This record gives sequence, C-alpha cells and structure tokens, in this order.
Amino acid sequence: MNTNHSAQLLKDALPADITDDAAATAPPDSTQGGETKGLSPQALRVAQSLSRSVISPAILSGVVRMVDIGLVLGIGIVSLLAGLSGSVPALSALAALAVALILSQAFLQAADCYQIPVMRSPLSQATRVSIAWTLVFTAMMMISSFGALMPGVDGSTLLVWYALGLAFLLSARLVASVLVRRWTRDGRLERRAVIVGGGQAAADFIHEIESQPDNDIRICGLFDDRKGDRSPAVVAGYPKLGTVADLVEFARIARIDMLIVTIPLRAEKRLADFLKTLWVLPVDIRLSAHTDKMRFRDRASSFIGTVPFVDVVQKPLADWDGIAKRGFDLIFATLALIALSPVMLATALAIRLESKGPVLFRQKRYGFNNEVIEVLKFRSMYHEMADPEARRVVTRDDPRVTRVGKFIRRSSIDELPQLLNVLRGDLSLVGPRPHAVNAHTNEELWDKVVDGYFARHKVKPGVTGWAQINGWRGEVDKPEKIQKRVEYDVYYIENWSILFDLKILVLTPFALFKTENAY
Repeated sequence: MNTNHSAQLLKDALPADITDDAAATAPPDSTQGGETKGLSPQALRVAQSLSRSVISPAILSGVVRMVDIGLVLGIGIVSLLAGLSGSVPALSALAALAVALILSQAFLQAADCYQIPVMRSPLSQATRVSIAWTLVFTAMMMISSFGALMPGVDGSTLLVWYALGLAFLLSARLVASVLVRRWTRDGRLERRAVIVGGGQAAADFIHEIESQPDNDIRICGLFDDRKGDRSPAVVAGYPKLGTVADLVEFARIARIDMLIVTIPLRAEKRLADFLKTLWVLPVDIRLSAHTDKMRFRDRASSFIGTVPFVDVVQKPLADWDGIAKRGFDLIFATLALIALSPVMLATALAIRLESKGPVLFRQKRYGFNNEVIEVLKFRSMYHEMADPEARRVVTRDDPRVTRVGKFIRRSSIDELPQLLNVLRGDLSLVGPRPHAVNAHTNEELWDKVVDGYFARHKVKPGVTGWAQINGWRGEVDKPEKIQKRVEYDVYYIENWSILFDLKILVLTPFALFKTENAY
C-alpha cells in the first residue's frame, strides 16, 4: 500500500472535529498510578476502524503459488494423456511433470510474479507470467529434443500444454489481480504499524518510510509518554493517540501487526521500560534505523525498502504457522471428540444422576490477546454453589464439589467439552491454559502477582499445555505456582512447533497421573 495516502485514510476514520483539533490539543493523560483509565475518543475510534482482520501478504502469495502449481500439473496431465502422437510412457510423463513444475516455479519466482505490487497490476503480471511460461517451454523443448529425459514427449504435446497452460495461468492471474486491487482499496492488504515515540525522530522515520516505493506499511498513529513541544499532537500528518500504557489497550481492540520504536538511543532506560510494557502484545516489535547501533543477542535485522530495523520481538504463530496450527487443531480435536464421545456421554449421565442442574458449566476466561471467551466444562460443583466468576479457589475436600466432580476434576475429564471450544476457534488443543478473569492468589489477581503475566495471551489458550505436562496444574495457592506456570507458558510460545504440540498431546495422558494438586 502507498503510505503517502495513509494519513488521509487514518483521518477519514476520525470525526472532523477530532481531526481538526488534534494539532491544538494533545490527548489526555490516560494513566494514573500505572493503571489505564481508558482510551481517548480519538484513539478508540481509530482502534475500532482497525478491528477488521487483514490478509497476510505471505499467505496470499502462497495461495497464488499453490494455484499455479495445481494448474501446471493439472493441465500437464491432461495434455500428456491426450497427446497427439499417442500415449506417453508413464516415467516420461512423470519426468515431464517434474521438469515443468521445477522450471515454472523457478522462472515465475525470478520474474517476481509472487510479489504483491506485481499482482496488483494486470499488465505487469500478464507480461511477466507470459515471459516466464514461454521460457519454461523453451527449456522443455530443448530437453525433449535430446530424448533421454522425456522419451515419447514430443513438440506437439508440449505446444498443447503451453497454450492451455498460458490461457489458464493468465485467467487465474487476472482474477488474482482484481481481488488484490479490491483488497488494497479496502485496506486489507497491508501491515498495520503503530509508532512508539514522537517528535523529530518519528517525523524523520515517517518521511523515510513513505519514500519507499510499493511498501505495504500503513501507519495508524503514534503513542508517546512525553508532552509539549518534544512530542506534538500531530507528527508528519499522523495524530498522537495516547501514551504507551494506552497503546496496550489500543492493541487489544485494533488488529495491529507491528510496533515501530523510534526512541533515540540516548534514552536507553526509557526504551527498556517501553519494551518491558509492550512485549506482552502479539505483534512484531522493531527498532527503527537510528537505533541500529544497539546490540540484541540472537536478534535479526530486517529491511522495509532501504530502511533498516532491529527485530526485537517476533509475532508468534504468524502467517503459515497459524494456518498449520489451526489445521492441526481441527483434525485432532475432531478425532478426539469421536474417540472420547463414550466417556463424555457417560460423564454427562453421571452428573445428571447425582445432582440437579445443567451438565455443562460456562465460565468467562481470558483468550487470545486478552479477549474474554466463554469456556465449557463439565459441571463439577453443586449447581447452587457454582462459582462462574472464580472468586473462591477450589481447595482439597471443597464441599462445593460433588463426588462425580472430584473424580472428573482429578482426571481432567471435566475439561473435555473444551474440544468444542477448539472447533469453534476460541481455544487451541495445545497452549497456555485459559485462566478465569478473576483468578487470584491470596486476594491478588494473577496479573499483579507475575510481571508480564499477559504475555501468555499472545497465542490462543489450550486444552492442555507445557506447564500442565510438567506438573503445574490444579490449585494455585502460592505465588510461586502461577509464576512457574507463566514461565513454562512463555517457553512454549517462544519455542512452538507442530512437533512440540504433538509431543505435548502424547504426554498429556501420562501427566494426568500427577494428581497431587488436582482437586
């Protein structure tokens, strides 16, 4: 997206009186004693305008690539089966398909046919695809002339393949171009960035990033704790929306991809304090060019155009990782529901027979990015003593818990309905366990007990997790227990892989035998 238009797009989301007065009035101080009092009307309106999800350029490019591969193979199979010179030997056909696939991907990649700016232009895209496809079949003609690799595949078969393939590839790319242009116009094909910092450093960065051709960064506003001339209300056409504390709340509402820190190097303590506050958010955090002298162990550098960055925090489960995890969840949750349905039916019947009330218990818990979700469990308490707000911790021999409830809590059978939450998309099979909104120890909420507690919400919560596998489940009666849970949760987030999820699933049944804290 051309960011020269970003400021205007942002202003379009604001009421006229707020936009006109932004230069004269800085946003109110929204913090008092470290607690957020609420976003300003300006910041809230901008956040709500950005609540719609965007389309990842990496995923879009990958989908287009898969369509290309499917067309090359599909049309190739049809052409080879209907070869004008007779049947083509199976090994020759497989060799031809492999060569076409490798060459087409190589030439289309070299022609930048998977770059969003190219896909946005119908003429540029058609020209590049045509040249790349022609080069593919020029090479295949040369290979077939030797006859050793693809015997039986003659020129007439390749010409049919070339003509049909070109027609279908161009048609598919025309559809892609129409969609890309529409999504760009709607603001869905962009990376949304918020700038942390203000003043001249932020203005210089904005001018530099806007001068980069075809960059997809949309600047959504600035957040800075300073006031007055050091941090004016409008910087390079973009409004200051609040303080860094406000930014955490803003990012809970808006779908933000990246935080760009433009704080000068000399403000090292201020920079460290900001990063300590912001790392709990599920976004990329980057330091802009003027901080490039800082050294971050094991941190990579990246560029947007020619603008350098230091990548401080990477967004977890981005792009294809998120799709892979969602597919994993859907497959294994469905299989688990089928396999465990007799256990779930028997549990529901036992609950019904022992005490009156509904079989399922619903409780508000924290989900991804601090969103409040409704989690399902089998009811383990007497209905009239239920505690949906988790104001009282369940303890050993708790009189509120039924006989059936004691068994299903100890064996974690009470958690099985959460497989439905997984299919619905609220939970993942594996992840940090979802905690009740009012969960506390010694009358102190857990986010006050553990520094950086909300970092565990950078991914969807799970039915089982790394902390539970390592014995940190059940009652939390000491601060050390919740600290350990968060420590293991953060380790899981930073080291996630499909194999790690599979390992946790395999180990979960064995971990259920550790019941000393589960009651």
